[in-house]
Amino acid sequence: MEDAGMKRSFVRILAIFALICAAAACGCTGTTETTDPAASAGDEIAWNLTVTDGTQEKVLSFAEIKALPAWEGYGYAVSTVGIKYGPYTVKGVPLTTLFDLVGGFEEGDQVGISAPDGYYWVFDDEQMSGKGFVTFDENLKEKPSPDLTPILAYEFNGTAIPDGDGGPLRIVVATDEPGTITEGSAWVKWVDRIEVKRS
Repeated sequence: MEDAGMKRSFVRILAIFALICAAAACGCTGTTETTDPAASAGDEIAWNLTVTDGTQEKVLSFAEIKALPAWEGYGYAVSTVGIKYGPYTVKGVPLTTLFDLVGGFEEGDQVGISAPDGYYWVFDDEQMSGKGFVTFDENLKEKPSPDLTPILAYEFNGTAIPDGDGGPLRIVVATDEPGTITEGSAWVKWVDRIEVKRS
C-alpha cells in the first residue's frame, strides 16, 4: 500500500517536471552559440514573413524586412522557470510598422504571432502600445515599466539572430532603457506569420 502511494507521488512529480520542461521550451528559452552560416557569409537568409489582417496579405522576404525603418534598443527576458536571456542590444522593425502594410492597427484590435513549431502568442491593443507587461529588474524583482516597444527583431548584439536563439526573426519586447527584463513567453521564436485581428 505504501509502495503504491510512493509510486503515485513519483509519477506526479515526474509529470510536473515534464510540464515545467515543456513550458520552458516555449517562448524564450534555448540559446546556443551557433551562428547562421548564410548570415556570416553575407548571403541572403531564406525566410518569408506573412503579415495579414484576414482580408489583405503581404509576404515579405528577410531582405524586405531589413529594408523597413529599423528600431534599435535593448532586450532582456526571463523564462517561466527563471532563466535569464540577455541582455541584448536589439535591432528590428516595430510591429506597428508591419501593420501599416495591411491597413494599420486600431484600438480593440489584437495581434496573433505564429511560428512553424506551432507556438502562438496574442498581444492585445494595450500591449501593442507598450503597456500591460510585467517588468523586472536584474534581481527579478517587479518594477515599474518603462516605455516598451514590441518589435520583430533580426539582430542581437549587432549580428543576425541564429536559429538556436529563435532567428532569423523573433519577437522582442524591447526598451530604450537597459536592464529591464520582460517575460520571455511573449518573445516568440522563428516568427513566420503575424495577423491583425480586427475588433
